[in-house]
Amino acid sequence: MNIHEFYINRCIQLAKNGLGNTYPNPFVGCIIVHDDKVIGEGYTSPAGGNHAEVNAIESVSDKSLLKESTLYVSLEPCSHFGKTPPCSDLIIRYGIPRVVIGSTDSNELVSGKGIARLRAAGCEVMTGILENVCDWSHRRFFTFHRKRRPYVILKWAQSQDGFLAPLIREEKKPVWLSSPASRQLVHKWRSEEQAILVGAQTVIDDDPGLTTRDWNGSNPMRVIIDPNARIPLSSKIFHDQVKTIWVVREQEMNQRIANHELSVLKVPGDKDILETIMDLLYQESIQSLIVEGGSKTLQRFSDQNLWDEARIFRSETIIKDGVKAPVIHGELKEEKHYDRDLYQLYLNKNNTPPVI
Repeated sequence: MNIHEFYINRCIQLAKNGLGNTYPNPFVGCIIVHDDKVIGEGYTSPAGGNHAEVNAIESVSDKSLLKESTLYVSLEPCSHFGKTPPCSDLIIRYGIPRVVIGSTDSNELVSGKGIARLRAAGCEVMTGILENVCDWSHRRFFTFHRKRRPYVILKWAQSQDGFLAPLIREEKKPVWLSSPASRQLVHKWRSEEQAILVGAQTVIDDDPGLTTRDWNGSNPMRVIIDPNARIPLSSKIFHDQVKTIWVVREQEMNQRIANHELSVLKVPGDKDILETIMDLLYQESIQSLIVEGGSKTLQRFSDQNLWDEARIFRSETIIKDGVKAPVIHGELKEEKHYDRDLYQLYLNKNNTPPVI
């Protein structure tokens, strides 16, 4: 690893501090180096706040050093006015002579324009440093802009013999196959994504809250697929004050529901439900979606190739007969143990940015 890669790798580490808090902006890391010494660091603030470059520049105590420094950033500096001014203009204003960039921005509002603006102002710009690693870090943002849909993560836990749950349950509550450590990790994952989706049968069987109650973080927006409006109005998803989209086939919904954050998406009979949901989430600027069940819903995403990652916990439990786990065709990229569970990460090679 050369010195530029070393500093870009530090940018990627910094960027992770913003994961789950910066949407719709990407989470970016930035450092400023003077005479081989880091004099400033920053990462993206929550939406509406400073970008990583601004925070890094503001952290430099002696601004006169900026004219002799190199700025490293995991994603191309923006060149347009949004809720904040362009970062490329700020870099130019402070006279920073060199900028080293990991990934080029895929947002059509930027997409090389920030680099061009810096070079036109006389700045020396180097691009493509640890590009694959940076692309992986920004995979949610890139998928959203390139494919015009959220980055989709499928998640489930299954028994050793390949089932999600028994066919017959004694009472209406979740069947826990994964360990407490794995379940806490899932709540952390929820805090990192913008939306969470389940099907009607999961709500009927488990009555889940779909919140991050076991982790300190924001609750994702909930999306519930219920074509025939079967979910009882007593379900938790209707009464927690979390933004929720109830997806039904086109029909009148006459019931009044307590959750003021609820909206109903009525899908015409001739429209595909998943494509309609993807279109809506794109319009709502939702960049990431975690799909947690049930089996038919997960399989539908797999069959329609609407997924990027699959995160699977394989338990030691044996059920013998039950609801079969989904089948996916992807590339196994990671395996590790959490307590008694084997965790596996699969990637959809047709959809997901490369990873080192």
